[in-house]
Amino acid sequence: MRGILAAMSAISLRGTYVPLITPFDAAGEVAVDAIEQLGREYIEAGCRGIVALGTTGESTALDPSERRAVIDACARVCAESDAQLIVGAGTNSTRTTVAAVEGLRGIPALVGALVVVPYYVRPSEAGIVAHFRAAADASPVPLVLYNIAIRTGRHLSAAGVLEVAEHPNVAAIKQAATGLDLDTLRLLAGAPDDFAVLGGEDPFLFPLTLMGGAGAICASAHLCTERFVAMIECGLAGKVDEGRRHAEALLPVVEAGFADPNPAVFKAVLHSQGRIPTPDVRAPLTTASPASLERALAAVAAAA
Repeated sequence: MRGILAAMSAISLRGTYVPLITPFDAAGEVAVDAIEQLGREYIEAGCRGIVALGTTGESTALDPSERRAVIDACARVCAESDAQLIVGAGTNSTRTTVAAVEGLRGIPALVGALVVVPYYVRPSEAGIVAHFRAAADASPVPLVLYNIAIRTGRHLSAAGVLEVAEHPNVAAIKQAATGLDLDTLRLLAGAPDDFAVLGGEDPFLFPLTLMGGAGAICASAHLCTERFVAMIECGLAGKVDEGRRHAEALLPVVEAGFADPNPAVFKAVLHSQGRIPTPDVRAPLTTASPASLERALAAVAAAA
């Protein structure tokens, strides 16, 4: 039975995905045209798809109509280029998460719903597993789990992830552990063939891919996109020396990109490059400092 259901909902997630920022115009409104232009640029640079409404997209600062505008813009771009769209739909409540994934039905190019470990409430591991199963039961597309304990206060262990992965409507995980730790290695070693482990902690994407990861959801790939794509492709192909050169050149870009709270630095650089209308983020975030922008621009220039 699992094999039949898995075949019905199977997706292949592999390569580099950009968790797209949400640009704002001078009036503070979502800049839909800029979303579409950025999305096209990233797909043309080799990204396999776009993640809308992730952490980097400031999803918690958007109202429902704005979130829908972001989804629709990303869906248009992905549909026209046969790229994959993943949409963030996780909350810290099982009831509202189920409603959020149910609301994704019928979106063009949508292949997955990104659902984070419930934050703030600090549930037990059994509670997290049950939360994901309920979301997977309700979702019209396969789930991409999201492990990021530094933001949620809870980490789902490799054993818990593999338990959830038995559900036929769970396809992948964005594993944003703070390093290539023992638990992540256990996850990589035990993951089924039809379950993709995508890196989500940017300094460790290349080694994670070498150890069996399927790719990355990479905020830093807003900058130097083609080189991040090349690095991940080297990891997937086992090209250690070439990939290491990319990884070493890109590490200063990653470090500079997170010098201020995400996504302030990425927005500042994109604005400096003339690619988005403003560098603005929404409160309580603040725009990147001049020093952070200068450091990031220097890192990008060095990695070019």
